[in-house]
Amino acid sequence: MRALLRALTPALTAVRQAAPGLAVAIALAALARGMASGLAQGAGGLPKFPLSPVMCAVVLGMLWRNTVGVPAWATSGLKWAMHRLLRIGIALVGLRLTLGGAGAIAVTALPVAVSCLTVALLAGLGISRLLAVPRRLGILLAVGTAVCGCTAVVALAPVIRARNAETAFAVTCVVLFGCIAMLFYPWVAGHFLAASPVHAGIFLGTAIHDTSQVIGAALIYSQQSGAPAALAAASVAKLLRNLSIAVLIPAAAWLTRRHEAQDAEGSKALDGQRAPLVPLFVLAFVGFIVARTVGDALFQSSATFWQALVNTGYTASDLFLTCGMTAVGLSVSFTDMWRIGWRPLAAGLVVATLAGACSLLLTSGMLHLLP
Repeated sequence: MRALLRALTPALTAVRQAAPGLAVAIALAALARGMASGLAQGAGGLPKFPLSPVMCAVVLGMLWRNTVGVPAWATSGLKWAMHRLLRIGIALVGLRLTLGGAGAIAVTALPVAVSCLTVALLAGLGISRLLAVPRRLGILLAVGTAVCGCTAVVALAPVIRARNAETAFAVTCVVLFGCIAMLFYPWVAGHFLAASPVHAGIFLGTAIHDTSQVIGAALIYSQQSGAPAALAAASVAKLLRNLSIAVLIPAAAWLTRRHEAQDAEGSKALDGQRAPLVPLFVLAFVGFIVARTVGDALFQSSATFWQALVNTGYTASDLFLTCGMTAVGLSVSFTDMWRIGWRPLAAGLVVATLAGACSLLLTSGMLHLLP
């Protein structure tokens, strides 16, 4: 018994040290989700404003850090939330995807999604270099804009060894412009793509960053135009973009490893600490995609049970991501953000605008020129 207690002592000590900070992150994450829900439902007679819980979590965490402050006893738990809890949430996002099922919409959405993703990646890297944005921050801005906003940023950050300030700034930047697009793009879709709700949905799904923002914009368009097909199309287009995480993150890990190998000093300094070629949470992400596909096929006779299990995964993923991003917000001061400067903000704006323009041109062309 004593031997067992001695073996468990390090784990128990780690849990005891992490618990206070984790409790702070959970409490603020719950408050952020409540704020997002209240805004979405128009609480207090205010206009309905669908806003990502992750955005609320990051902003709330940063405001707390720069007003109330973060005590030393919370540091261990916040680090655990940032590195462990966040990666579990990212892996569980795979339950939202299947290997098939996109259907006819995917055939139309795929070339638009790939083109916009390519434009955002190349433009993001090029403009970041042109404006002298730090390399890791430029990569985060490019991938966050191209793929899926917050999830892509927080998934990529540990792989390329981004600093907490860079991660928080990239998240804030892509979500800021994503929120603007969420409110503005439904009107653009209504003006240029009113003839086809499917094409309008594809535009919204490929031009806006975060999944919650895409769904919010699609709901706005669907309600205003009486076109529920736009919501389904936007969801499929967004999921196609999300799938690229499974390719981009291993590629980024390989490039980071190669960059470290070419830098003699960096290689020595980081000896034994290099990022793995394929991080474990990425493998778990792909594994959950496969599990969802297989489960949908095997549990058709007990669909209610399977869907309840999948919904539990959805809920857990959302909670873990929100809690982890709250911890990220709590780790960064406005002084750190100010030191980054206006250049990354300008780069993020230009990349977001180019991605939206690319999506609009392609979807309009397909609608009016192709049968």
